[in-house]
Amino acid sequence: MILQSLTGYYEQLAEKGVVSRPGWCSAKVSFALNLRSDGSIAGIIPLKETEKRGKKTVEVPQKLIIPELTARSSGIKANFLCDNSKYMLGVDANGAGKRNLECFMAAKKKHLEILEGLSGGRASAVRAFFEVWDPEKARENQEINEKWEELTAGGNIVFYVDEKYVHEDPDVKHRWEQIYMEEEEGEEGICLVTGKKTRIARIHNPIKGVPGAQSSGAALVSFNAPAFESFEKTQSNNAPVGNYAVFAYTTALNYLLSQKKYVKQIGDTTVVYWAEDAKPVCQDLFLAASEPTIDNQELVKGVFEDLEKGRMVEVSEVEENINLEQKFYILGLSPNAARLSVRFFYTDSLGAILRHIKEHYDRMEIVRRATDGMEYLGIWRMLQETINQKMKDKKPHAGMAGRTFEAVLSGGRYPESLYSAVLSRIRAEQDDKDAHSYKITRGRAAIIKAYLLRNRQELNMKGEDFVELNEECRDIAYVLGREFSVLEAIQEEASNAINATIKDRYFNSACATPALIFPVLFKLKNSHIRKLPEGRKYYYERELTRLQGMIPSDGVPKMLSLEQQGQFILGYYHQQQKRFEKKEEK
Repeated sequence: MILQSLTGYYEQLAEKGVVSRPGWCSAKVSFALNLRSDGSIAGIIPLKETEKRGKKTVEVPQKLIIPELTARSSGIKANFLCDNSKYMLGVDANGAGKRNLECFMAAKKKHLEILEGLSGGRASAVRAFFEVWDPEKARENQEINEKWEELTAGGNIVFYVDEKYVHEDPDVKHRWEQIYMEEEEGEEGICLVTGKKTRIARIHNPIKGVPGAQSSGAALVSFNAPAFESFEKTQSNNAPVGNYAVFAYTTALNYLLSQKKYVKQIGDTTVVYWAEDAKPVCQDLFLAASEPTIDNQELVKGVFEDLEKGRMVEVSEVEENINLEQKFYILGLSPNAARLSVRFFYTDSLGAILRHIKEHYDRMEIVRRATDGMEYLGIWRMLQETINQKMKDKKPHAGMAGRTFEAVLSGGRYPESLYSAVLSRIRAEQDDKDAHSYKITRGRAAIIKAYLLRNRQELNMKGEDFVELNEECRDIAYVLGREFSVLEAIQEEASNAINATIKDRYFNSACATPALIFPVLFKLKNSHIRKLPEGRKYYYERELTRLQGMIPSDGVPKMLSLEQQGQFILGYYHQQQKRFEKKEEK
């Protein structure tokens, strides 16, 4: 399924001219040798372009679609119509040497064999060049001598004849593609991706750009030990994929990984995504919805409104029809030495995925401070709430992050580990008002609310009733959380300078074992409230009396379950936000 989806994506990209066809690749080229019809060098054409890198402007080689380059780590292997100075001119910075001459002769042999019989002027000029060029006399050529240092610096060189690159000549292209197909290796078999009889690739091309994997690339499909083989099938014959499909899916995946804008990092998982029609606007739409920023919230809100009303969705200034019924693919990859592990692969219609994301944000909706301008907490921001921010490695647990991401996309249940991680962080941390750091943040309260709504439907909570303080909720845990907030407010108002508040000392235990702790808190309240003016005393006593009246006749429970602890925290958060709201109104 993954390989089929990537192959289909490749074909869409190839049709648009975004990626190269089989036998071709994109490579950086520094110079072109401008040849006359007799093979002599008429000039050197620089192909470097200026590029802004920070405050500096640098020259970088131009990217061209050229005949596929040969992989070489050692030995002599010449490329066709694009190579460095050792192969194209037989020289390096030190001039011609034995090794350089051998490289040139290999290139000469290859070009004369491939171009044999072609009558076109460009093919004839390249043949003539290799027949007349003498590497040992390279310095005698004025054009070469003037640019000696740049030419021999290791950059790629191509040929240019009659105002056109030779590799773009139709006859030369046809000949190269013909030879490339004939040179395909491998046993014949049925390709599992295309379903066609073809030559099966023995080794699959490497995938580059996954953080943590080898820089030279890692394999998505590979077999390197007898334990992974069956029916005497060796290497990739265990999962037969044709040469074309291997080229297609690896080209597509490498292209996706090179588009850094659309690559998400969630824990140790690298996430890429694409639409069936290969339109970048669909990726833009998903990116905006899954990771909103302070600048694009109005756009995201508009997208969700369009979805809800069944209107055509628009992104930025793109005025084209976005097919929300088409398939959208999301792939998560993790590094494993020289191989890649598929963490998850999710596919659904683009519209369904966007609707699931909106439903997630609806569950996450919760009252927040007036200074908090983020309406939507994206998935990355949400996962940051599970991390100790004082640690150097601020990555969420890999498995939990992946399962959370998939739950949001599919509309499924959140992983239990997400809820546990949030509760653990609340228990472990303390408020630091000077650093504006609080154990119960808007994000953590929102996660608790979303988890209880989606995973604990037996609680019969309605999302719209718990966006802000629910005065009518008589759930014992929720009420106790509200009570704790009121008791904390009394202490804060009574004492300006407090080394350790009741929240610092008692919150965790009050949340877990309320029957043991709340009597202690009410004793402390009695000593605090005496310090307040009569009007404030009356106000707080009235609030506490009203909340005490909501506690059932069997009294405060000895222990609260994990779900009830979440409700306790939610009640506390809502009551706190009510306090802040009143302060901001003043």
